[in-house]
Order: sequence, then C-alpha cells, then structure tokens
Amino acid sequence: MSNAFSKLTRRLMGDRAAVETQYVGANVLRNKIGYLSMMELFRDLSSAELEEIDRATRMQTCQAGRVFYSPDDRGEVLFLLKRGVVQIYRMSPEGRKLIIAQLPQYSFFGEMSCIGQGMYDTFAEATEESLICTMSRSDVERLLLSKPKIALRILEAVGERVIKAERQLEEIAFKGLIPRLASLLLREAKGEEIAGLSHQDIAERLGVYRETVTSALNELKSAGIVVIGRKRITIANRLRLQRAASE
Repeated sequence: MSNAFSKLTRRLMGDRAAVETQYVGANVLRNKIGYLSMMELFRDLSSAELEEIDRATRMQTCQAGRVFYSPDDRGEVLFLLKRGVVQIYRMSPEGRKLIIAQLPQYSFFGEMSCIGQGMYDTFAEATEESLICTMSRSDVERLLLSKPKIALRILEAVGERVIKAERQLEEIAFKGLIPRLASLLLREAKGEEIAGLSHQDIAERLGVYRETVTSALNELKSAGIVVIGRKRITIANRLRLQRAASE
C-alpha cells in the first residue's frame, strides 16, 4: 500500500515538474517575443514570424561596463538590443574615447556590410545591464529578402544615423566647445534637468578631455546659465543656453 502510494506521489510530482517546466519555457518565449514585438524594426509582424526571428537569434545578458564588441572581432552579425543601453565608441591612440552613438532599448546595430551598418574600428559597451540578441549575416539576408518592409526600415534608421554623424562632424569642425556643450545639454535635458551625466561622460560625447569640459561648465555656471550638482545639471536660463548653442 505504502509502496503504491509512494509511486503515485512520485508520478504526480513528476507530472507537476513537467507542467512547471513547460510553463516557464512558455513564459520565457513570451517575454522574448514581447521584446521583439516592441522593436520598431519588427512592428506588425505576426507571432509566428516573431518566433521564427527569435529562433534565429542568440541571446546574452551583458553586465554594465562589459565591452562585447571590439575592432578585433570579425564576425558579421546584427545586434538587437532588447533591454538596456549600449555605447558605440572609438578610441584615440592616446586612449581618449569618442562616443559615436548612445543606443537605447529596442535599437539594432552591427557589423553588417549587407545593410550598410558597419562598426569599423569601434567598440560596443553595455552602460547598464543589457539583454542583447545576435543574428548571423545569412539569417539577416533571408529576413531582408522575405520581408522588404524590414529592409526599408533598416535603411531609414541607417539614414538617420548618418545624418546625426554628419551633424556631429560638422559641430566638431565648425563650432567651439561652448556651443557644442550647450547643444548637448539642450538635447539631453528632460525639462530643465540633465541627470546621469558626469563630466567624463560629457567629455566622451564631445571628444575632449574631462578638464576641458569642467572648465567650460564652470563658464556657463559663472554666467548664471546652468547650476551644477553631482551628476546633475540644471538649466537656469534656457534662452541664454540656446543662444550659446547657436554661436
């Protein structure tokens, strides 16, 4: 009797474990599909199409500060940023960082000559814990051939990034530091606050030394245009900051 009861108990526990495993697996799949569906790149695709894309990707979690792509890497992949924030940057021979792009959640990027989205001589670093998927070149090519609207969205996104890069180059070539700094503060402001940017962060965005940024911020502070706190800058006079950005 007790032996039969033990067998029944083990069988019930095994059935329960199997159900829980299926539930967890289904929940993980729903989360993965949910991330993909939130990306502008894959909007209006069906669940079956999203599942097909998900099967073609490899997912990894990157802790803040991890460099997951460097100029030495040669694999042609497309990165899909499901969660987190990623910096794309270059390093000068002297070790100075120049941030090319700060990419938010649901962005895509990668070393993909087939879509004109190269990462030549650049690093990719997670600036906060990030969930990143990769697709191989062959999978991306199949996707573009079968879904022309995704190819068009990629071209549009790449075009926007080229425009931003040209503006950044134009500012470096034709604008002084104060106007470039003022423009950056206006772009990053949420209301009248710029939070989360250290002097080093700003220096890396502008391609200059931290001490140079500190001096320029102090000029704006002395003029009563901004108030400086710890990783927080408050715009005290937006009109004058706008004028400074246009000089």
